[in-house]
Amino acid sequence: MIDARGYRANVGIVLCNDARKLFWCKRAGMNAWQFPQGGIRPNESMESAMFRELEEETGLQPGHVEIMAKTSGWLRYRIPKRYIRYKSNPVCIGQKQRWFLLRLLTDESKVKLDCCHRPEFDHWRWIDFWDPVEEVVAFKRNVYRQALDQFAPILFPET
Repeated sequence: MIDARGYRANVGIVLCNDARKLFWCKRAGMNAWQFPQGGIRPNESMESAMFRELEEETGLQPGHVEIMAKTSGWLRYRIPKRYIRYKSNPVCIGQKQRWFLLRLLTDESKVKLDCCHRPEFDHWRWIDFWDPVEEVVAFKRNVYRQALDQFAPILFPET
């Protein structure tokens, strides 16, 4: 779903373990790392889209995770011009995202990156909380920082 301004509605997933490390994925065939994310279909709730993307991209089921938080509003980023498909109708200039903070409730061996016929990721690892802001592609950094700013007090209430 692309809105009137050209932003595609999307959900992002920040999955943490009990050690408060974050699940970090490498895009298949690329040297690019990111959190799982994906589009919201027409008539699909944000939560349903999140669970669908979670299963498609990680193999995890709703019972494998606990929803800890969701960002308070849409977070937006623009796609660099070289990636915009100008012949598409409507043209997508970026993503507007609602982010979910999830806690893994099961053993990490349940993660399966090859659940769908075209896996989005080919490797994953646990990383420190703020590392994604530095490691993600530059045009997504501000959104990652905003999402993690909202989730930090939940994962680190002592600070």
